[in-house]
Amino acid sequence: MSLEMTDVTLTYPDGGGRLTALDAVSLAVPAGTMTAVIGPSGSGKSSLLAVAATLITPDCGRVVVNGTDTAGLSRAELTALRRTTIGTVFQQPNLLPSLTAAEQLQVMAHLDGRSPRTAKTRARELLAAVGLEGQADRRPHQLSGGQRQRVNIARALMNEPAVLLVDEPTSALDHERGAAVLDLLTTLTRQRATATVLVTHDRSHLEAADEIAEVLDGRLSTPLRA
Repeated sequence: MSLEMTDVTLTYPDGGGRLTALDAVSLAVPAGTMTAVIGPSGSGKSSLLAVAATLITPDCGRVVVNGTDTAGLSRAELTALRRTTIGTVFQQPNLLPSLTAAEQLQVMAHLDGRSPRTAKTRARELLAAVGLEGQADRRPHQLSGGQRQRVNIARALMNEPAVLLVDEPTSALDHERGAAVLDLLTTLTRQRATATVLVTHDRSHLEAADEIAEVLDGRLSTPLRA
């Protein structure tokens, strides 16, 4: 398994008590598969992604990322794990307006200490893989919404992550472009053997997933076959 969450509970302060965001959640996502997580707003989906990304430490439970148990890791060790092992596709691409598509990716490699030549080559290879081979030198304002989301996906893959966390990638796209992005994520999950978690409100895209799990009031249903 490339991502394992076992009996994860997360609470937040709420007045004089605690609000339970995740309640004994367990989830296992093997390499090369995609699990879709659905549920209404406020159900705990974002909290689940944040814990999986090691951005929040749960009250209890176990999170194992590509064989590494995250319990007890220092802040610096968690940062290094995120940089080298976890890729995140945000709901909004959040591209830097002054950088070209290729440069958006090269920044990620620079943070990981890779040589500029290696970074440039990999950036162009990934842009080609997401169907943007001819758009490497264009800036965000020169790209369509779907193209910007593809840059977002390529950027998340820049450091060859074992785990890919995807937050509502089609929310700002029309159905046709959204379907194309989901097809791309499915293909890349298989090709690059990532353990992909897809948070989505759009049930029409669930057929792309290998497993489906639903979050309700912080509890995760047993994953069912898509």
